[in-house]
Amino acid sequence: MALQTKPGIKKTSWRRRIIHNWELYLFVAPCILYFIIFHYVPMYGVQIAFKNFLPAKGIAGSAWVGFDHFERFFNSYYFWDLLWNTFSLSLYELAVGFPLPIILALAFNEIKNGFFKKSVQTVTYAPHFISIVVMAGMIITFLSPSSGILIRMIEWIGIEPAAFLEDPRWFKTVYVISGVWQSAGWGTIIYLAALSGVDPQLHEAAIVDGASRIKRVIHINIPTIIPTIAILLILNVGNILGVGYEKILLLQNSLNIESSDVISTFVYRSGLLNNQLSFSTAVGLFNSAVNAILLITVNRIAKKTSDNSLW
Repeated sequence: MALQTKPGIKKTSWRRRIIHNWELYLFVAPCILYFIIFHYVPMYGVQIAFKNFLPAKGIAGSAWVGFDHFERFFNSYYFWDLLWNTFSLSLYELAVGFPLPIILALAFNEIKNGFFKKSVQTVTYAPHFISIVVMAGMIITFLSPSSGILIRMIEWIGIEPAAFLEDPRWFKTVYVISGVWQSAGWGTIIYLAALSGVDPQLHEAAIVDGASRIKRVIHINIPTIIPTIAILLILNVGNILGVGYEKILLLQNSLNIESSDVISTFVYRSGLLNNQLSFSTAVGLFNSAVNAILLITVNRIAKKTSDNSLW
């Protein structure tokens, strides 16, 4: 005869666990409150994407319009342009920016000179602490056709410089390279932490067997950080449409808008500048829904092909 656990015993043991580990629950409480207040409570306002929201009537008093705003966006002439700009910019950034921190971490891990290693790490980490506004100002100053230092260096080499900030063909490259310069060094921290878990005895055994440094990196270090790489790749793919609007808006002008206008900048412009709150919410909800679908899809693929997944 199967034993049945009484509900009261389960409840008591649950309460006992909380009381016994109250310090841990108190420690995570601010984080939980942050997500509840700033991420879950605002979800109540998502319903205005399905309404003709009027501030005077409030969310509850505004009339329902169903999927009218979504249909308007899907049928608009700029839908495919926005989708292409967002996808191409994200994929470009992922292709260039994702492998570089891995390469840097593997290189840093092989440097034995402590002073040189710390100096290089400091130089690569430093751009991360520059604000986006200052970064955009630096880019505009460096690439100014009249006085930009990078333009002058290109001319000194004997090459005719391109209009980097005015030509739509160059906008994505400027955006991605500047982003890599700012974040690549900081991204190596996670991989260096993973590399610190490599057993030194594996390297000692490989050296005894005559393995070169490159072979040890390929067969010992890289397999160690593959789970970390897989998790971060899933997170990056799940945010492939989540291109931030701040830096793009700061670098955007009337000449490069053909290439720089993405979904996030369109949401900002239609919602805050044109006061189309319901329409901009619908576009933003579509963007978030696509990101969620990509995240779940990539995670399921990773779960079926390997043991490295988010859940």
